[in-house]
Amino acid sequence: MPRPAAPCTTPGLVFRGFFFLLAFALPALPQAAETATELPAQVGRILDAHRIPRETLSVWVMELGEPAPRLAVNAGVPRNPASTIKLLTTWAALQELGPGYRWHTEAWLTAPVRDGVTYGDLYLRGGGDPFLVLERLWLLVRELRQQGLREIRGGLVIDNSFFAHDRTDPGAFDGQAFRAYNALPDALLVNFQSVNFSFVPDLQQNQVLIRAEPLPINLQINNRLQIGAGGCTEAGRGIQMMVGGDGQGARVTFAGQVGRNCPSQQLNRASLLPGPAFAYGVLRALWQESGGTLQGGLRLGQVPGDATRVLRFASPPLGELVRPVNKWSNNVMTEHLFLTIGAERFGAPGTPYKARDAVLRLLGQRGLDFPELVLDNGSGLSRETRISAESLGRLLVHAWDDLYAPEFISSMSLAGIDGTMRRRFGQPPGRGRMHLKTGRLEGTLALAGYVHATSGRRFVLVSLHEHPDATRGPGEEAQDALLNWLLRL
Repeated sequence: MPRPAAPCTTPGLVFRGFFFLLAFALPALPQAAETATELPAQVGRILDAHRIPRETLSVWVMELGEPAPRLAVNAGVPRNPASTIKLLTTWAALQELGPGYRWHTEAWLTAPVRDGVTYGDLYLRGGGDPFLVLERLWLLVRELRQQGLREIRGGLVIDNSFFAHDRTDPGAFDGQAFRAYNALPDALLVNFQSVNFSFVPDLQQNQVLIRAEPLPINLQINNRLQIGAGGCTEAGRGIQMMVGGDGQGARVTFAGQVGRNCPSQQLNRASLLPGPAFAYGVLRALWQESGGTLQGGLRLGQVPGDATRVLRFASPPLGELVRPVNKWSNNVMTEHLFLTIGAERFGAPGTPYKARDAVLRLLGQRGLDFPELVLDNGSGLSRETRISAESLGRLLVHAWDDLYAPEFISSMSLAGIDGTMRRRFGQPPGRGRMHLKTGRLEGTLALAGYVHATSGRRFVLVSLHEHPDATRGPGEEAQDALLNWLLRL
């Protein structure tokens, strides 16, 4: 009687059968999207319509969690990133210093206080605080007064040696020495070295009143303004400003007209005085307002060994200060972060060379090799800084998984809500879905950050555009088209 056939136990047949059944039981696994190398159609049409060559625009887009970029157009070309380089500076500061890092401004006396009077000098040692604005300087003065100090028979000595001072001309970048964005870093930076002037027509007296906040005691205002017809003008147009001085004091003269129907015209200007002279003038004004007296003048010098520290005034933590840096693109605050990175890693004084070395070493430690990177300063106020869209994008991908990612991401402008993107994408679907850093120099328009698409997918976006028309209407129109395309992926 023949024996029954043995069951088939060949391993290859068993596995083939298993996978054949599995193919019907499970849905097909999604395939990674191939990297596109052509601009989205609407972006390309905008550039073509304005006769802007497509090769002037670099774009890099990557979905978080994916192994390859979704879009890479001219992504390896080194370009000027303008203020988007602040993302590298703030990321490096959070990694090197930590979000709890605080700067300290110290007050020292060379003679004891008796009955509210000291016969010595008051030394102020700047620690690089990037946010010693008027309100916080008032708190510093108040804390000194609460210790019983009323009268300083000596002078004010400023020790700003924590930073090196290799730049002395605030107008070196573009010739606009008194624009707030050109303020120079200083270890004792007060109120970003800026004054907000208000011009108010007084129709009864037929004159224009000038108010200044703050008003340094060593700044004289000469008023030659007249009341004119009409209303307010944009950015103080119609008002001319002339500045003169000797480094210890300054005189600012205003001429021109303010419209009679303008309730108040505003003009913010910086660097009317050198950093230490400005700090002295504002502090002395506040000291006198508090009822104190300061008899001596200003000089620079380091705190002597026999001085006594009477105050250590802390800044807000770095985790809070990266927000005004990125949301409002504050250049001088960014420079303070940059110089502090160098000073903390290699010792004071902080210099751009130390800061660049520290940032490059940090990138190397994280496996981020950007061979094309040229880091002139930390703020992007430079014609020399270079980085590719791909490198900046890789940094943002890496930062997404960093320990301090929440502090970093929330420091960027939220589209339609705050910062430099507050007036763009104010309606759905864009409002609130994009954390972005903007950048703008003459001939350069940049954008970088994170986009939460309506599908729920999250993307990193970097767009670097260099063309004479980039900072005019066509450049921003192309940017908006790119963002709208990305929102709908």
